Amino acid sequence: MTGNALMTRLRWGSALAVLALAAPSWGQDATSASDEQQAAGANDAAAATSAGQDQEIIVTARRRAESLQDVPIAVTAYSGEALERQGAIDITDISDTTPNVTLETSRGTNTTLTAFIRGVGQQDPVAGFEAGVGLYLDDVYLNRPQAAVLDIYDVERIEVLRGPQGTLYGRNTIGGAIKYVTRRLSDDPTLRARANFGTYKQGDIILSASAPLTEGIRIGASGARLYRGGFGENRNNGLDNYNRDIWAARGTLEIEPSSNFFLRVSGDYTKDDSNPRNGHRLIPGLVTGAPVLDDVYDTRAGLNTPKQEIEAYGGAVRAELKLSDELTLRNILAYRKDKSFAPIDFDSLPSADVDVPAIYRNKQFSNEFQILYEGTRLNGVAGVYYLDANANNIFDVVLATTSPIALPGLTASTFGDVDTKTWAAFADFTYDFTDQFALSVGGRYTHDKRSARVIRANLLNGPSPELGGRGVQLGPRTSDFTGEETFKEFTPRASISFKPNEDNTIYLSYSKGFKGGGFDPRGLSTAAPDLDGNGTRDAAEIFDYFLFEPEKVDSYELGYKASLFDRRLRLALAGFYADYKDVQVPGSVGAVINNVPTFVGVTTNAGKASFKGVEAEMVATLLRDPTSGTRVNFTGTAGYLDAQYDEFITNVPGTGPVDVADYRRIQNTPKWTLSGTLDVATRVSGGELSASTTLSYRSKTYQFETPSPFLDQPGYALLDASLVWTSSDDRYTIGLHGKNLTDKQYITSGYQFLLTDPVTGVPLRNAAGQVRPSLGVEGVATAFYGNPRQVFLSLGVKF
Repeated sequence: MTGNALMTRLRWGSALAVLALAAPSWGQDATSASDEQQAAGANDAAAATSAGQDQEIIVTARRRAESLQDVPIAVTAYSGEALERQGAIDITDISDTTPNVTLETSRGTNTTLTAFIRGVGQQDPVAGFEAGVGLYLDDVYLNRPQAAVLDIYDVERIEVLRGPQGTLYGRNTIGGAIKYVTRRLSDDPTLRARANFGTYKQGDIILSASAPLTEGIRIGASGARLYRGGFGENRNNGLDNYNRDIWAARGTLEIEPSSNFFLRVSGDYTKDDSNPRNGHRLIPGLVTGAPVLDDVYDTRAGLNTPKQEIEAYGGAVRAELKLSDELTLRNILAYRKDKSFAPIDFDSLPSADVDVPAIYRNKQFSNEFQILYEGTRLNGVAGVYYLDANANNIFDVVLATTSPIALPGLTASTFGDVDTKTWAAFADFTYDFTDQFALSVGGRYTHDKRSARVIRANLLNGPSPELGGRGVQLGPRTSDFTGEETFKEFTPRASISFKPNEDNTIYLSYSKGFKGGGFDPRGLSTAAPDLDGNGTRDAAEIFDYFLFEPEKVDSYELGYKASLFDRRLRLALAGFYADYKDVQVPGSVGAVINNVPTFVGVTTNAGKASFKGVEAEMVATLLRDPTSGTRVNFTGTAGYLDAQYDEFITNVPGTGPVDVADYRRIQNTPKWTLSGTLDVATRVSGGELSASTTLSYRSKTYQFETPSPFLDQPGYALLDASLVWTSSDDRYTIGLHGKNLTDKQYITSGYQFLLTDPVTGVPLRNAAGQVRPSLGVEGVATAFYGNPRQVFLSLGVKF
C-alpha cells in the first residue's frame, strides 16, 4: 500500500469509526495540597470535556495551578478514568495517541522502558545509562529504565510534557518528562475493584481501599494481580513467550490536620515473575541452518539462567507547609531500589551462542526542597535537588565453542558499577505585566558527578558462578577501569505569552537542556584506540575511550492554544526547532581483540543533530444533547518530526575519522504520528453506554542509528475499540475492549550483530549471498514485536 493510500484510509477510518479510547486532555501534575485538589478538579474537567461539558481544565505544568489555556508548554494528560475506559494496562498504552512520543516495552523483560519524545531517548536499556526522557512517580525521578514500565492501577493521571524540561525537572529531561500521579485519598471510606478477563488467558484483579482513621488522617492501600498467558511459545523449553505474571501493591498515609499543612507517606512494591521475553530470529542459522519460525511470537531460545525475576520497591515522604496566602514550603524525600535477573538470548537458538545472563541492580536516594510564591502578578517556584544513585550490573556474553577463526569461543564477563551524585538549584517565575502579556524566566544550575568501576575478563566453561555457571577466568583481566568526572551546566528557560482574549493564547519559548555524561559500563580497555601511535594504550587514552560527554540541546517553540465555540472545540498547536550537540549513542559491537572474539560496548558522542516539527491536538464536541444524554466527540492528534544528524563522526579502520551523517538515522522516531478517536455515547438502562474506537498511525521507524533491512519497521496503523456501560451513579462499569483488532505484526525493538560496511551500514555478505556474523557463529538478527490482537472484558465497582 502506498503512503498516500494509507493516509487516505486513516482519514476515512477516523471519520467513520464509532470510536474513542478515552480522549486525552492537555494537562499536568499536582504539587501542593491545594494544587492537588485543583488538579483533581482538572481531571474531572478532562473527563467532563470528553463528555462534552464546559468545565475549565486546570493544570500545574509549572508546578502551580493554572488554566491549561495559560500554560506555554506542550502537554498531554490522561485521567485515570479515561485510561480505565480505554482498557489501558500499562504506561506504554498512551503512546499511540500522543504526538511525537514513543513508549515501548524494551527487550528481554516486561518492565524495562524505552521512551522517546521528539526524537530524544535511548533504545539500548544499558545499566548505568540514563534516558533523555524523565520518568516521575509522584514527583520522584526514576533514575534508570529498568522496572520503569509502570502498570496502570490506582492512578489519578499521567502527563506527558514535550520538549526540554530541565529548569523544573532536571538534567535528563532534554526530550521531555512523563509524570505518573497516584490517586489522592478520599475523606470518606472507599472501596474500588476492577477485573479484566480476556484472550491469552488474561486475568487481572485490581483492588484499592481507603478510610479516615480520624479527622485529618487517612490511610489507603491498593493491590494488583496482573496475569496473561504468552502470545507465543519457546519451542525449545515449552515456556510461554511474552507472558505476564505480576504482583503489585501500594500503601499511603495522609495527614492533613488543617488547610495549611499536608503530609503524605507512600510506598510501593512490584514483583514480576514473567518468563524471559525472547525474540524471533529473522534469518536462518548460519551454521545449523535452523529455519525462521512461522509465528513471530515463537522462539527457540535456550538460555534460562538465572531465573528471570524483577523486583522494585520504594517509598516517599511529601510534606507541605503553607506559611501564608503567598508562600508555601514543600519537601519530597524518596528512596527506590530495583533488581532484574534476566537471561537474554540474543541469537534465540538452543545453542550457547551470544547468550547473555545478566543481573541489574539500581538504588537511589533523592530529596527536593521547594519554595512556592503565588502573588497577584508574580508567581513561581525555587528550590534545590539532591540525588545519590548507584547502578550495578554483571553480565556475561557466552559465545559458541566452535568458531570460524579456529579459536574456542570464550565468555566475555563484565562487571560495571556506576555512582551518580547530583545536586541542583533552580528557579522559575512568571510575571503578568497585564492581563494579556506575561513573561516567564527560569534557570537551573546542575553539578553532576559520576564515578565508575568496570571490570572485564575472559572465562572458560561458560558463565560466571554469580550467574549460575561454572566459568573460570582465563588469564589476566582485560579491563580494570576506574574513572571519575564532574559535569556542570546552567540550563535557562524563557517564554512570553500573549492572550488577545481569555479563549486564545499565543506563546514563544526558549529552553536549554542537558543530559549528563558518564562512562560506558560495558567498555573494554584493550579495545581503546592507540591515539598517539606509540604502540601502547596509556591511562589517558583508556579514560577518554570509556568517557562520553554530556548531551546538550537548545530548543525553540511557538505555540497556540484555543478554546472556541463555547468550548466545543479545544486546540493545541506547537511548532518547534531543536539544535542538539554531542548526541549520546550507546551501542555494542562484536570485535576480535588479541585474536579473541568478544563483545565491546561503545558509546559515541555523535556530533550534531537538528529536529524540527509540528504537533496538533484537538478535542471537538460534534453533538451534545443534554435532554437525551447523547454526545459525539472527536479527538485528533498529529505529530510531524523532521529529525536528522548534521554530523556523525566515526572511526573507519584504515581510513580514520569519517562523517557518516548521511548514512545514519534518528532511532525510534517516526516522521509521522497520527491518531483519530471518535466517541459516541447515550443513556441506556439506567446508565451511559459509550462506543468508541481509535485509529493510530506511525510512519517508518529505524531501530538504531544505522538502518537495518531486518529490524526497521515500515509504517503501520493500529485499530482499537471499546464498548463501556457506566451506571448513572458511577458505581458500576462493564466494558468490552479490543486492542490491535486487525492483528497487525510490527517490530518494536531487536538485536543485530552482523558485519556491515562501516560507512553505509549495509550488511556484508559472502560469495553465497549469506550475511556474516560479527559476534558468535549463527548470526544475530532478532526482533521483538508489539502485542497481537487482544480482546477482554472489564468489570468495575466502587463503594
